[in-house]
Amino acid sequence: MTPAANNEHEPYDVAAIMGGLYGDGIIGLKGAFSRPWVERMREDIGTLFEEAQKVPGGALPRGPQRWYVEVHPERIRGFVDIATHPWFVAVCEAVLGRDYKIVEVGFDIPFPGAADQPWHRDFSTPEATTKGRRLNSLAFNLTAVDTLPEHGPFEVAPGTQWDEFEGCEKGMFPPRHLWQRYISRAVQKMPRMGDISARSALTIHRGTANRSNEWRPVLVVGVDAPDATNANHHDLQVTQAYLDSLPVRVREHLTYRVTGKLETVVQHHVIEGLLKPDY
Repeated sequence: MTPAANNEHEPYDVAAIMGGLYGDGIIGLKGAFSRPWVERMREDIGTLFEEAQKVPGGALPRGPQRWYVEVHPERIRGFVDIATHPWFVAVCEAVLGRDYKIVEVGFDIPFPGAADQPWHRDFSTPEATTKGRRLNSLAFNLTAVDTLPEHGPFEVAPGTQWDEFEGCEKGMFPPRHLWQRYISRAVQKMPRMGDISARSALTIHRGTANRSNEWRPVLVVGVDAPDATNANHHDLQVTQAYLDSLPVRVREHLTYRVTGKLETVVQHHVIEGLLKPDY
């Protein structure tokens, strides 16, 4: 597959990248990939979701009618296009350093009937952030549809990646008395097919209710700095043939386990707080 890369702003400005991710906690690039490219990505997601549903633990619930599935890079036809896109590389190097590692590939799908999630971050804040005031991981999102308000858009509270609060497990779910802070800051993201975003998974966010009759699949690529440990929660597998086919610049940034046959990813990152409707 050949993406239609948006190269109008190369070289990408390091200060703008870092300012966005250390400030709002989320940045994006419009039109990074062509619509036919995204349509193929959506086909892959649909196939992989059907397969995951047939395997216990293959698809993790993230609330009513909302699922998350981890997948193998070689099952996403455009993975190399993402990993080599100049903006993706520039963002990773600016924030995480030249030795960044791709540790996760998956997708999130809110189907019709998905409810508002509680405000949360995706994992506990590491000491690199609480003490070092540094971001050591990023999540890249690529929408597979043109997002509409009724699809249940991703909602983020800019600047909250630095928030610290007590009263909840692992500091992931802010207590309800703090929710007004996030409601007042909330911004709904309406990406279109071909757009890509990067965010700190620590920035407080939530998925909103899908009131449409359509699904809203989003591909997720997780990337770590050398000192981050998110790879411990994932299991990126590759076959030797696929590994040999990868460009060196992709292979050297990939955390992987070589296997003779791809196995269903046993997911360990269950976010229990998203399963509590009365949270």
